[in-house]
Amino acid sequence: MLSNAGSGEAFEGVKWILTRRAICCNSTLVSDTKAGTLIGVDRYGNKYFENMEEELPLRTRWVDYKEKEYDPSQLEPGWHAWISYMVDAPPTADKIMQTGVRSWELPEHRPNLTLSRAAFKTYSTTRPKYSAWTPVAAPR
Repeated sequence: MLSNAGSGEAFEGVKWILTRRAICCNSTLVSDTKAGTLIGVDRYGNKYFENMEEELPLRTRWVDYKEKEYDPSQLEPGWHAWISYMVDAPPTADKIMQTGVRSWELPEHRPNLTLSRAAFKTYSTTRPKYSAWTPVAAPR
């Protein structure tokens, strides 16, 4: 918590972070100003915050995306579990939840291509049930 400037006391407990970006950008998305402790930053530059004292239940954790046009699929699995309250410890403190420890994990994020030109489209393997008719007129 922040102490009074005139009292000469140092910060007690945790350091609070309130940025201009949190006031400008997040107020349009969340409709309130948030202040909390920076828990960690993932490899995409997203910042994860927590405020256990002053927030409502299930609103104590939030993410500040690096880009304004963010893709929610860029949350790493460990951070997704933490932000969704599935685990108590963030991936920075839990070795199992960290990215890159499993051999089957993808090295880089693959974006969601739905509604783009690169989206997967199936092709039909069934024969058409009818054929187009082209009328032929006999010469007169």
